[in-house]
Amino acid sequence: MSARIAAVIPAFQAAATVEEVVRRTARALPQVVVVDDGSTDGTGSVAARGGARVLRVPVNRGKGSALRLAFETLFAEGHEAVVTLDADGQHLPEEIEKLLAARRDTGADLVLGSRAHLFARMCGLRRRSNRWSSRAILVGLHTDIADVQTGFRLYTRELIAATGFPEPRFEAESAVVCRALRLGLPVAAVGIALGVVDGRATSHYRPLVDSLRIARAVVRARLEPLSP
Repeated sequence: MSARIAAVIPAFQAAATVEEVVRRTARALPQVVVVDDGSTDGTGSVAARGGARVLRVPVNRGKGSALRLAFETLFAEGHEAVVTLDADGQHLPEEIEKLLAARRDTGADLVLGSRAHLFARMCGLRRRSNRWSSRAILVGLHTDIADVQTGFRLYTRELIAATGFPEPRFEAESAVVCRALRLGLPVAAVGIALGVVDGRATSHYRPLVDSLRIARAVVRARLEPLSP
């Protein structure tokens, strides 16, 4: 296993769950980085106790900003790729190998841990949101990927260099898929298991506000001029 692939866990108010996630993730990848995004519950200290390298942000800026900080830090240090997963235990660290295998098998610069096969087990609102948003985001982009909002991913340094990661919150993850596909970068998806299928109890996602943010970001990502 390459030591040039690191795990990144963006975390906000996740003191109750992040230590276990860190410890399990460390069994799959040698470096685990937690970005403590302005938490006030001791998330950073708990993550460090579990063995993570912690990047602290003093004020909550959002998931996209937390990931951008991690990308800038790790890729500048020479890492080739980063695996991202959530701090609440929904994403299973034991599934990381599926992302790594998909990268090896396909050469993709972005690998998505797809939950599409689990949509039917989610609550109605979440199920419809995931399905409809994925269809709307991907229309005309010539792909059969069915889940673009998953946060369980592998990003290569080359992909982030080409697409950027400018959006500050959840919308960043949808927008980057659009940019990657428009640039013709290889994107793959692999089905994953989840610790908690629905995830509403621990998610900081706000259905109305964040869905509107995603819609605006995706429109920009689809229409903005891109350099190959």
